[in-house]
Amino acid sequence: MSSNKNALIRYKTLDKCLKNKYRKYTLEDLIDECSEALFEFEGKESFVSKRTVQLDLQNMRSEKFGYEAPIEVYERKYYRYSDPDYSIHNISVNESDLKAMNNAVQILKQFKDFSMFKEMNGVIQKLEDSIHSTNQKSIIHLDKNEQLKGLEYIDILYDAILHKKVLNITYKSFKARESDSYIVHPQLLKEFNNRWFLICSNKQYVYNLALDRMEDIQVEEKIDYIDMNLDGDEYFKDIVGVSVSPTMAPRNVVFFVDSSNAPYVKTKPFHASQEIVSESNEGTIFKICVQLNFELERLLLGFGESLIVHKPRKLRLRLEEKFKAAAKNYQNLIIPEEDS
Repeated sequence: MSSNKNALIRYKTLDKCLKNKYRKYTLEDLIDECSEALFEFEGKESFVSKRTVQLDLQNMRSEKFGYEAPIEVYERKYYRYSDPDYSIHNISVNESDLKAMNNAVQILKQFKDFSMFKEMNGVIQKLEDSIHSTNQKSIIHLDKNEQLKGLEYIDILYDAILHKKVLNITYKSFKARESDSYIVHPQLLKEFNNRWFLICSNKQYVYNLALDRMEDIQVEEKIDYIDMNLDGDEYFKDIVGVSVSPTMAPRNVVFFVDSSNAPYVKTKPFHASQEIVSESNEGTIFKICVQLNFELERLLLGFGESLIVHKPRKLRLRLEEKFKAAAKNYQNLIIPEEDS
């Protein structure tokens, strides 16, 4: 059992004893009660030291956990709450706290149908009940898509990463005619643009698999898991999206955005490295330092005629070709009579 859970059990036990009006508790009694409570939860002999209980009482008295419990020693040896109605479970909150908690509940409610959060349904309901939340509509609306194919795999993937399990994933990419099986060591889960991806490794290579292209997942019990110790912030720091190249160095991408759209790019940067190179009445020139990947191209193309890539030349020419192809599509477009 974790030390945090042990502490919670002790606090709950001490609270029960200190508010008991029909029995007197010495420090030794409190130690015995805490040891007994841990024994009931763990199913094995567990001794709580005198120092541990003394520190617990000190923490409960302090502001450290927000309790500020009115614990007193009377008759020089017995412990109790000086306020007979006090309990750590009845901590009062002010109006500002209630509003903050209610806002948090409204946000959490948007996740309650999402597979990873289903077990939180009861917790959310308890929060609503405890803060007397009304049936207030959510003011903050998060973009999500519970119908997205592959979300049913998040739980097993999360568990595999947490408990370091090797997986056999049946996967069919958009380009493939047939499904393939991949033996992978799952490392991270990543959400981007309303799609979920598994960052995984196969021996020395790290790559991503889209959850919506997975068809089946089986645990490989006989294969030892290889932990790549990936830090998400570090792993994704040089990219837009999820496609990371192990060999490509980040490049300076310089682009112009016209004056009508520059404020959007200023307030919602394309990447953490974004900086302003120059500004004029016509618009703003920005610079970011990232790998050149598919997601970056999609982002730049999304701004259409309002954005022009200056550097690197290879990226500029690639986007130019895509815009020419798009214009050609419209020039050669034939719309049937019934659809016009």
